[in-house]
Amino acid sequence: MIEKFGIGIDIIDVDRFTKIPYSAKPSFYKKIFLPSEIKYCLKYKNQYEHFAGKFALKEAVKKAVNEHISMLDIETSHSNSKPVVKIRGKWEKKYKFLVSISHEKNFAVGIIVSEKLKN
Repeated sequence: MIEKFGIGIDIIDVDRFTKIPYSAKPSFYKKIFLPSEIKYCLKYKNQYEHFAGKFALKEAVKKAVNEHISMLDIETSHSNSKPVVKIRGKWEKKYKFLVSISHEKNFAVGIIVSEKLKN
């Protein structure tokens, strides 16, 4: 049963990541992204679009659930070429999400609809 819905959206300029190359500053990325997310992004030629998209999703989650959640507690992945988001830790079984992500040229956007479940 659903207790309440939330919505979050975030847009980010891809250049914010392009200006901080992963090879020069991996510690910056490790504060935001899980190892699986970093591996996913680095496999693409346009890796900074993917980093920006994942960042936008994580920010959208924080807005949708309105709780203090670390970026590293938000896990993004893909299933059947579609984005998936999960929250780790004490929130793991409290929320379900509908997710969309897009990037175009210099911008990435993520949108989340959250469902807070009654326990």
